Amino acid sequence: MQRAAALVRRGCCPRTLGPWGRSQSSAAAEASAVLKVRPERSRRERILTLESMNPQVKAVEYAVRGPIVLKAGEIELELQRGIKKPFTEVIRANIGDAQAMGQQPITFLRQVMALCTYPNLLDSPSFPEDAKKRARRILQACGGNSLGSYSASQGVNCIREDVAAYITRRDGGVPADPDNIYLTTGASDGISTILKILVSGGGKSRTGVMIPIPQYPLYSAVISELDAIQVNYYLDEDNCWALNVNELRRALQQAKEHCNPKVLCIINPGNPTGQVQSRKCIEDVIHFAWEEKLFLLADEVYQDNVYSPDCKFHSFKKVLYEMGPEYSSNVELASFHSTSKGYMGECGYRGGYMEVINLHPEIKGQLVKLLSVRLCPPVSGQAAMDIVVNPPVPGEESFEQFSTEKESVLGNLAKKAKLTEDMFNQVPGIHCNPLMGAMYAFPRIFIPAKAMEAAQAHKMAPDMFYCMKLLEETGICVVPGSGFGQREGTYHFRMTILPPVEKLKTVLQKVKDFHIKFLEKYA
Repeated sequence: MQRAAALVRRGCCPRTLGPWGRSQSSAAAEASAVLKVRPERSRRERILTLESMNPQVKAVEYAVRGPIVLKAGEIELELQRGIKKPFTEVIRANIGDAQAMGQQPITFLRQVMALCTYPNLLDSPSFPEDAKKRARRILQACGGNSLGSYSASQGVNCIREDVAAYITRRDGGVPADPDNIYLTTGASDGISTILKILVSGGGKSRTGVMIPIPQYPLYSAVISELDAIQVNYYLDEDNCWALNVNELRRALQQAKEHCNPKVLCIINPGNPTGQVQSRKCIEDVIHFAWEEKLFLLADEVYQDNVYSPDCKFHSFKKVLYEMGPEYSSNVELASFHSTSKGYMGECGYRGGYMEVINLHPEIKGQLVKLLSVRLCPPVSGQAAMDIVVNPPVPGEESFEQFSTEKESVLGNLAKKAKLTEDMFNQVPGIHCNPLMGAMYAFPRIFIPAKAMEAAQAHKMAPDMFYCMKLLEETGICVVPGSGFGQREGTYHFRMTILPPVEKLKTVLQKVKDFHIKFLEKYA
């Protein structure tokens, strides 16, 4: 019957005898009749729909790759098809992806990665001995001497040792224990994991997580996914986005009415705001966390990105220890770093680590168990993280080139931070605080009432409307401030300062011209 049905479908009905003496054409006709009397099956309802899916996943939003970025992708495809626009390219200033913006990789890092990936190169005279030494050490710690093997769930042991040694050097001798180091898939993986183990309870006892506003949208996304309670504390825009402990106290007391706040997240240097916390501020935050029994999360992925001569990066770990044993033995702290930012810009390797101190021994076991479910972070990313924390030192043959490249990247970023701040502050209706660190500007923009009405007609937030118009008219893709959070009645956008200087000047000039026209149009 199946063969006959197939013949009917193909329109092949030759008049040859079948195995039972009937012609195949008559068999096909019978098959066709049988098929016609069978009721046509309707498509079964999908098991997974927007109504039946996990509501926490549906609640997740991530502005950095949100609707405006999807629109940028559509415009790029239109340009490729030859559709005319007022511009020739889309400039993706929405994300801190340094190498996508033209930053060159650090030579030493790539040399060690090449050697680890293809060990036959260890015999090549083209590679320096200090790179070979590091590659051999990493490979010898990997199963089968290969990056292609799984590692321990907490990460390759020798790399965790190197991370601990780096933290001790960075913090002026404050000890770091390799057993407190967990290698992660970028810093994001570590943040998500720690929050996952922290969130519990229901109703008014549900965990509250205090996050800065503006914030990096990873935090609000993970909080939504875990069905935790987001507790906003506002940075002081009029005081260069400073963190005020009185504001922390206000947010905490208000949150206690409907949840159990037990986590305090700090981003230093700030994303998207670029502020660098003073030592006094960090001491106040640690005292507040100690006093209120809060678990501290310190997102320090921009620790190398400090540009203002009046600012210095202070790690929470160092300040915590220098405040004395009452604090250093009691305050639970997880701090995070990554290969993606700094001078490295190695976003694609997804390398990172977290150091977690004062964790209860039984919780330590639970954390390792949770990490073991995902087996291990990418071993290539772990190797990249090792090179970041174990760079060439004076006396090694790669030191001079490494230092020159590192200083060049950070020096250029400092120039671009000042250039961006100065150019934005020349534009009527735009105000930009000093870019002390990180790699973004988060200027405040004035949006006229008529533009707000137009945004409402398009069912968009005013700053989303502004950024969408900017994209459509100039090809510049930035992220509206509403995706990061902002005080009601204020509007911003986040733009990376990563493009090469000449291209950045062009971008800033285009934003200036657009903004002036926008104000005129909606005046």
